[in-house]
Amino acid sequence: MKILRYREHNEIHYGVLEDDGTINQLVGSPFEGLDTDGVFTNINKVTVLAPVPQPRLIGVGLNYAAHAAEGGKEPPPIPMLFMLPWTAVIGQGDQVVYPVQGQNIEYEGELVVVIGKETKDVSEADALDHVLGYTCGNDISERVIQRQEMSQGCMLMGKGFDTFKPMGPYIATDLDPTDLELTTRLNGEIRQHTSTSDLIFPVAKLIEYISDAITLLPGDVIYTGTPAGVGPVEPGDSVEVEIGGIGILKNTIVAEEA
Repeated sequence: MKILRYREHNEIHYGVLEDDGTINQLVGSPFEGLDTDGVFTNINKVTVLAPVPQPRLIGVGLNYAAHAAEGGKEPPPIPMLFMLPWTAVIGQGDQVVYPVQGQNIEYEGELVVVIGKETKDVSEADALDHVLGYTCGNDISERVIQRQEMSQGCMLMGKGFDTFKPMGPYIATDLDPTDLELTTRLNGEIRQHTSTSDLIFPVAKLIEYISDAITLLPGDVIYTGTPAGVGPVEPGDSVEVEIGGIGILKNTIVAEEA
């Protein structure tokens, strides 16, 4: 099942997307249930929005073995976690703003987990039962600021600029997150291509680890980390993140107006 959040006639709804482009509107949000109300529309008549509004967002660093090796770093002994502001979230087709402070901004294609119900002290074996579904994400990062922050033991601004967290286009349910194909393209050229089987800490392990200390709530999202092949973007570039079973998240880069 693919669940999308969309705007039609200045109203925002959730719906279930069918293979022919039909959208079957949900009664409320998917975090309340998946009952439909008999109202239909079509994907060509709506604006697709980020699948979760104002999410509590947890990021994971160095979570692909090849990416850690690419940076000359050892795999972390525990998940490397950081929090990010929901104001950075944008959706399918929205523009990523290259800020005037930017010196070296890079894309990071990622699998994003959407939590479906309250989760506390869950075991790895039961963790995926608490997931609503999965979507595509791009953990846009300003490396100069990020490295300055990390030298002081923190990480926020380099990854938290407005528009730096594209997410979408849909939430796909009933997927096995342990072996999904992930591809990132810059201006149509493949730059990242891997399977989530290369994750150092798989989705279920991340949820177990986080929920041991933090109660996860419906609508929380986890950016699970990026594989090898990260690289710079410039205004005018187009970035696509495609994950098997989910779809393609596409965003363009534009310069901030001074």
